[in-house]
Amino acid sequence: MVSTQAHPSRSFADLSRAGLATLVPELLLCGQLIDRSGMAHLIVEFGRDGMAQVAIEEWQASSPWYTRRMQKALRYEGDDVITIFKGLQLDIGAPPQFMDFRYRVDDPRHGEFRLDHCGALMDVEPLGDEYVTAMCHDIEDPTFDATALATNPHAQVRPIHRPPRRPADRHPHCAWTVVIDDFHVPPVTPPHTERIGRTAAYAVELSPIDPADEGSGDYAGPLLADVRFGDFSQSALVRIAEEVCLQHHLLALGFLLAVRKRVDEDTAREIARKQVTGIAGVTAQRIRDALGLPADLHGLATVLSLHPLLNPKQYVDREIRFDGTALHLWLGRDGLVDTDGGWPALLDGAHLEAVQALVRGVDPHFTVRVLSEDPAGMLLTVDTTDQPAAECGEVAITKVSTGAAFVFEDRGIPLPLYVI
Repeated sequence: MVSTQAHPSRSFADLSRAGLATLVPELLLCGQLIDRSGMAHLIVEFGRDGMAQVAIEEWQASSPWYTRRMQKALRYEGDDVITIFKGLQLDIGAPPQFMDFRYRVDDPRHGEFRLDHCGALMDVEPLGDEYVTAMCHDIEDPTFDATALATNPHAQVRPIHRPPRRPADRHPHCAWTVVIDDFHVPPVTPPHTERIGRTAAYAVELSPIDPADEGSGDYAGPLLADVRFGDFSQSALVRIAEEVCLQHHLLALGFLLAVRKRVDEDTAREIARKQVTGIAGVTAQRIRDALGLPADLHGLATVLSLHPLLNPKQYVDREIRFDGTALHLWLGRDGLVDTDGGWPALLDGAHLEAVQALVRGVDPHFTVRVLSEDPAGMLLTVDTTDQPAAECGEVAITKVSTGAAFVFEDRGIPLPLYVI
């Protein structure tokens, strides 16, 4: 292992409360864009119907577990509609504003939500009604229920109306009821969901929330029309950021599990590597821009320390070393993510595309090379080239999504939503 003077690695805890409040919605949005990165490659391999089946299985497998984790972390565990809606507000499947959920609560067992804007629909609508139906019918029906079932096994999510839109400019884009009824027979938990529930990702312990911190340390109060992340305490935002990164990893594990059922191991790993390459580059660029970081080694060191590919640090065995001149990334093989076989476990000296996309998302003049590699891990260094690298195809595919350039806005103080 090459020795370098270690600059203290930045982490979520090193960011200010305001910086974290800016970063968290970015992490939620980039979690939603994981599918924009992965699904194009599934269509090539399996066609539209096969893509839809993988999407169903990956969200069914992952969303119940990360939903329960966030409920516990922010102390809003319950079995009612309000608990379900709070979970959606902190879910990578429903990033704020890009997926503009609006909620109504009639009583603890009945409610509605609508999407005043659905970024995913904007991405898919140009592909035609068949793709819209695949997303808004075939995928949403089982996956919305899977998320709700994490709160109450008798919950059902059913459409009031949904795309394809008739007329073409119909608003809201869709509307749904959520009903909890003891006569609803819970569906059988599929094997892929049970398997993800046995991963190290589901069980990992993350940073505790300090109740003495200024700001809210939980979401135990009323349901709010919008979550304003700046109202949370610094330690609560650290925990939320860690949980959202874990959502990325759980979704990726569900994706890989579903793909492995359909192809051989080499092909499955190739598809997963394309998925992580596309999202790694887009996420790096969005983190850089959102936090106003410089496109230099200092900025890259910070992006590496905050990027979901390498977080949370309790799950990923990694170390960022920066002495002001040289920047090194150590990827160990003893992390919990390696036990699960997640994204970092797909990276090695012969497969650096995702890390290349990440560093070039900060500046296309950056490139990585291997300094050493053995069973314990891999040490990479960052070099600067004279000519900028062309954007790789996987990143370009992900940027087809309107989410890649989406801009969040300040919506002011949110209103609490009470039972009508």
